Amino acid sequence: MQEKYIDETKQGEAFAIAERPENSKKLFLESYGCQMNFSDSEIVASILNEQGYNTTMKVEEADLILLNTCSIREKAEQTVRMRLSQFKNLKKERPNMTVGVLGCMAERLKTKFLEEEQLVDLVVGPDAYRDLPNLLKETDDGRDAINVILSKEETYADINPVRLGGNGVTAFVTITRGCDNMCTFCVVPFTRGRERSRDPHSIIEECKDLANNGYKEITLLGQNVDSYLWYGGGPKKDFAKASEMQKATAVNFAQLLDLVAKAVPELRIRFSTSNPQDMSLDVFRMMAKHDNICKYVHLPVQSGSNNMLEAMNRQHTREEYLDLIRKAKEIVPEVAFSQDMIVGFCNETEEDHQDTLSLMREVEYDYGYMFAYSERPGTPAHKKMEDNIPADVKQRRLAEVIALQGELSSQRMKSYVGRVHEVLIEGISKKNKNQWKGRNSQNAVCVFDKLEGQKIGDIVNVFVYDNTQGTLLGRTVE
Repeated sequence: MQEKYIDETKQGEAFAIAERPENSKKLFLESYGCQMNFSDSEIVASILNEQGYNTTMKVEEADLILLNTCSIREKAEQTVRMRLSQFKNLKKERPNMTVGVLGCMAERLKTKFLEEEQLVDLVVGPDAYRDLPNLLKETDDGRDAINVILSKEETYADINPVRLGGNGVTAFVTITRGCDNMCTFCVVPFTRGRERSRDPHSIIEECKDLANNGYKEITLLGQNVDSYLWYGGGPKKDFAKASEMQKATAVNFAQLLDLVAKAVPELRIRFSTSNPQDMSLDVFRMMAKHDNICKYVHLPVQSGSNNMLEAMNRQHTREEYLDLIRKAKEIVPEVAFSQDMIVGFCNETEEDHQDTLSLMREVEYDYGYMFAYSERPGTPAHKKMEDNIPADVKQRRLAEVIALQGELSSQRMKSYVGRVHEVLIEGISKKNKNQWKGRNSQNAVCVFDKLEGQKIGDIVNVFVYDNTQGTLLGRTVE
């Protein structure tokens, strides 16, 4: 099973890009949390690159330190606060250095951040990155600066992201921003605002540009990609007010997939994250139609119990979810699924927990991201429900879910053994410098011995002869 299935909240990752000789200032940019944050950091770097900032990996030489933050769980916020505390001595040594907080945590806490973290000079929400040049002028004049205004229009479609720290092979392309789903446990609608989609033409142009620059795989990214709907701009909730012409020419997610797959047939295409209530079978039909759309879907369910799904405001039932999985497998027999699961949500009974385990067995997920419920301030669950499951019960249930996923992952990895898979070489194996690592269409990690002439970015045929719990072991075949 893949390491990351236990904890989706990544630790901070610092980035650097090629320097502009004319730039004189240094930016240290560190990202936490989901893929959207890492994609947003590429937008921030692009904006600031135009303002005279080159990125650096050395925090001690930075003129500007920015942390792009996550609010999905309390642990993620604690990690950011601990990281900020590490900059205090540096700030004393370099009082002219600016420290800023971006992203979801900035949006959730707003002015409280400036009060609670005396170190912080700058607080910027996810929809206000264009305002960074103006905000930095304020900090240069000795004032704290904040912009956490959420937008119904902003998609940053016209900004060409600077590709940060990647392998030059895989890249994220953001297609939607915000979320309208209002799951009771989730802070995202309050930190990222209303759902809106990006112009499909700008998406296609970005994908073509990546292909021309040697990239081999893209991930179409959004809080909820399945609800992508372009009708000329504006929030999805206003689609009902659109003109008849706008409705007739609107582009949904399945249609966007078709457009992108045709526009860049040389690129492998993935997408994340999906939502069961919005997922259309047309998406799977496009997956079956195009060889370059990978046969993998991350489809969070959060619980296998109808009682919990209703309490979480998930807007789908257990039965509807399982029916979607069954029909998807009929359309794309080789499709693989992964999950998000929350255990110990408010009022969860032992029977609810057993429903989760039984759903996992029925779906047979390749891997998953599993957590014990932690209350997030400002969410409907925090306001209206009691977090009443004892910590020891949560941890026991979580351990059972993780153990079951381990069994399922082993079984799924075993199902890939004895077959040849197309694997994109993404880098060198961490455990053996003489081996490559990459992923097959189903997103399973595969390691195999290097052969002369192979390089990162190649797509090679690999015969899988064995597996561990989370990794395929293979060898290249002609």
